[in-house]
Amino acid sequence: MIGSVSVYTFAGLLCLLGFCLSCLSLSGTWLVLLATGMLAWFHGTGFPGIGTLAVFLVLCIAVEVLEAMAGVWGVQKRGGSKAAGWAALGGGFIGMILGGFIPVPVIGSLIGMMAGSFGCAFWVEHAKMKQANHAAHVAFGAVLARIGVIFLKVGVTLAMIIVLIVGSAMR
Repeated sequence: MIGSVSVYTFAGLLCLLGFCLSCLSLSGTWLVLLATGMLAWFHGTGFPGIGTLAVFLVLCIAVEVLEAMAGVWGVQKRGGSKAAGWAALGGGFIGMILGGFIPVPVIGSLIGMMAGSFGCAFWVEHAKMKQANHAAHVAFGAVLARIGVIFLKVGVTLAMIIVLIVGSAMR
């Protein structure tokens, strides 16, 4: 009995941490996948099984791919060049790393990612078109897409947690 309480408590903490990380645009879906794997191992058969793990793994990978491509998509959706889209992707990654030096834990990386995406997309688009308004419009698309991905991550993470809770309760 104590073992099952401990497993469910740890799985719940992983899910809660995963939700919090997703709200900060970090990879919280992977923690929910880990909690699912732990529960699958603990139960052996039934829910959650290999099917649940496979679906959750596909969701985790899809969210990561969409996040990586968000800046590119956001820039191109607003009429920007492919080069500006790739600059938004690279700038977001560099900004996320440099944002880690902002003295606000975790949030600094999020701020850095947004600023890096905007700054690099703006710089490339402005160099090409020589129009600051157009470049800002395009670069803001990268930021909007990144914000959209945060909502997507939170939604997918919550959906995975709900499936895990409901499935475990019905077990």
